Amino acid sequence: MSTNSEVADIKPPAINVGVLGWVRSHLFNGALNTIATIVVLLVGMKFIPQFIQWAFIDSVWFTSGKECHEATGACWSVVTQNIRFNVFGYYPYEHQWRPLVAMIILVSMLVYSRDWKKWNRRLGYIWLVALFVMGLLMKGGLFGLVSVESTKWSGLPLTLLLSFFGILASYPLGVALALGRQSTMPVIKAFSVVYIELIRGVPLITMLFMSSVMFPLFLPEGVTIDKVLRAQVAIIIFTAAYVAEVVRGGLQAMDQGQYEAAESLGLNYFQKMRLIILPQALKIVIPPTVGVLISAFKDTSLVVIIALYDILNTTKSILNVPEWTGFSTEAYIFVASIYFVFCFSMSQYSRYVESELEYKAEEK
Repeated sequence: MSTNSEVADIKPPAINVGVLGWVRSHLFNGALNTIATIVVLLVGMKFIPQFIQWAFIDSVWFTSGKECHEATGACWSVVTQNIRFNVFGYYPYEHQWRPLVAMIILVSMLVYSRDWKKWNRRLGYIWLVALFVMGLLMKGGLFGLVSVESTKWSGLPLTLLLSFFGILASYPLGVALALGRQSTMPVIKAFSVVYIELIRGVPLITMLFMSSVMFPLFLPEGVTIDKVLRAQVAIIIFTAAYVAEVVRGGLQAMDQGQYEAAESLGLNYFQKMRLIILPQALKIVIPPTVGVLISAFKDTSLVVIIALYDILNTTKSILNVPEWTGFSTEAYIFVASIYFVFCFSMSQYSRYVESELEYKAEEK
């Protein structure tokens, strides 16, 4: 008979643990999966070396457009030589440090706020101060900062501005519309249904076009509304309709017993929704909600229809210069990388939120 120490020394087969175990269980755990893995490896072996040769070995990074046309590899100079215009667009060159600082503040606040334990009144005040500072940096006009018209806001700052405030405002509006569509009050329900179906029945380009061209026609003579604000409102209105339908799906997925249990506790409508129903419904629909919000982030590129230039459209402007014509692949890879970083971060944060909620549910 083997002793306890001998049993403890017995280790599992190497092919079942560690890297080999992961590869076996994820890539070669069946005939179909094995075939797919081999096909992907063969395709990768054929194209990845060519891509590395083009993107890194034969590439040029800090040259003129003329030298790029003579190179055999990628021309990353289209990015490095135009990085400031690509990122900041038509914002005055000598003041581009201001949107840079504003973006750093925004990203820093988002990273700091990702931990729910820090969500308190103090954080709310910090956010108000941060938003005021960001607005002051972008607009100027105070404390010796030169005023910059919003029509010159472009590039990545405009993308982050439209997407951040679009997501921030459309989510609660969408929740309110979803509750309105589930309401027993005919007027509120009818308004919510008409709003959601009407907005979802038209593309975002139409909303932006109406906000830029048709909406000013209804304003009194001499009254104007900032173009960026009009685009922001159009994005909020459009995104909220899609968020509302996602949240409505979560509300319908709730068991009727949850409503009855809340009513048995003597809770009124607002208490029932805030404490019992909405927390569970919103948790259910986190993945599709994030999908809608990611789409809203990417759809900011459509503001070009009203002559606003986000980072995608500043890139297009660079490619229209004869010196850089023909290097769209490199330029769009750079832009795609920026979109990927932000979209992937949103996706990962949603997974973090789901895991945290699951953990708290298990604790209870």
